[in-house]
Amino acid sequence: MIQTEAVDGRALYAKITRRLIPYLFLLYIVAFVDRVNVGFAAMDMKRQLHFSNTVYGTGAGIFFLGYALFDIPSNLVLRRVGTRLWIARIMITWGIVAACMMFIRTPLSFYALRFLLGVAEAGFVPGMLLYLTFWFPSHERARAVAKFMTATSLAGVVGGPISSALLKLDGIGGLSGWQWLFLAEGVPTVLLGISVLFVLKDGPEEAEWLRPHEKLWLKDELKRDRALYGAGEHHAFLDVFKMPMVWMLAGVYVIIQIGVYTVNLWMPLILNSLLDGSAGHVTGADASLIARYATVPYVLAAIFTVIIGWSSDRWNERRGHLAGCMALAAIGFVWTAVAPNVTVALCALCLASMGLWSPMGPFWALMTRMVEGAAAAGGVAMITTLGSLGGFLGPYMTGRLRDATHSFSGGLYAVGGLALCAAALSLAVRQPHTDATS
Repeated sequence: MIQTEAVDGRALYAKITRRLIPYLFLLYIVAFVDRVNVGFAAMDMKRQLHFSNTVYGTGAGIFFLGYALFDIPSNLVLRRVGTRLWIARIMITWGIVAACMMFIRTPLSFYALRFLLGVAEAGFVPGMLLYLTFWFPSHERARAVAKFMTATSLAGVVGGPISSALLKLDGIGGLSGWQWLFLAEGVPTVLLGISVLFVLKDGPEEAEWLRPHEKLWLKDELKRDRALYGAGEHHAFLDVFKMPMVWMLAGVYVIIQIGVYTVNLWMPLILNSLLDGSAGHVTGADASLIARYATVPYVLAAIFTVIIGWSSDRWNERRGHLAGCMALAAIGFVWTAVAPNVTVALCALCLASMGLWSPMGPFWALMTRMVEGAAAAGGVAMITTLGSLGGFLGPYMTGRLRDATHSFSGGLYAVGGLALCAAALSLAVRQPHTDATS
């Protein structure tokens, strides 16, 4: 009976999406808020703790060194112990470290806690992306990943107003506004981490909300998808390091992350420099206003991410979507570099944000249809690990150039040029069996 009962594939994927994506989306929003809230805290922190742009840029970026060192080991452990247990561990530990950011006093303590935050969070994003491959075949994956990845942009929408409100608590309980920000945004992560133990399942076979014939149908669909796109040919961990296409995609991802974290960690300061002509004198009102301005690019990026994910799946095309998005990001960064005022800079940053966040659906659909098993875990982790280095380089480079030239333009031109290179590299990627369609 199980083998003969018909399954409506579209209805089943919709059912899986309803059960998984909203919860994973919430987890990723919390993760991203904890990762980038230092950008909203930066204006008050720099003033009160007397941090230079170089110190801030280094501390903001050093998170990614800790992340890079432990990303691949964390993702391989996840495959052994299961998604539920390991994601819960990741969230609980990073929530504790994020709350401890309130105790920063010196550049050394800033560097140390940001590094530990990266160590604690290592494996979360590749683990979530790998988890989606357990439920969605490649022809459904861009939309699923796009819906999940909109959390990174909507985290700015949610994080901006929340951070703005928390910064206004300055002086209450003897704590500065930026200290309240870290405390109040770290504690919920611990609670959500505990909830993972009760909500997530390690795979479709453990999902009591799927009927037996649905589990069997999904298992067959995933197996057929892997065979169609050659993923079954690359399943050992070391296979992924022998694939030129994976290395090319890793290069694109590094540049995406350089751009993403240039926006995340420097946008408030870039806008503030145009608001009052100086990044060195910031009032609480300025910080609150900039936090509200900064939500606009994230809203547009979230909308564009869903559109690009839908379009990429609709036409089963990946490379062109990826290249077009990176070209849009390049235009946005160069325009930001010459922006004469806050309004123009905000419009330019909207373009950059739309170009940077929106290609995540086609990007990961392209990557995860090539490999399976340990190679999938290793490949996704390798790419996010290298991307973490990009996350360090973007903020660090921007900070150094800002201190050296007293302008953000040099760093923005550099990131724009890299985005253009990523567009060209995207078009050069070739995928086995599907060159004509993807």
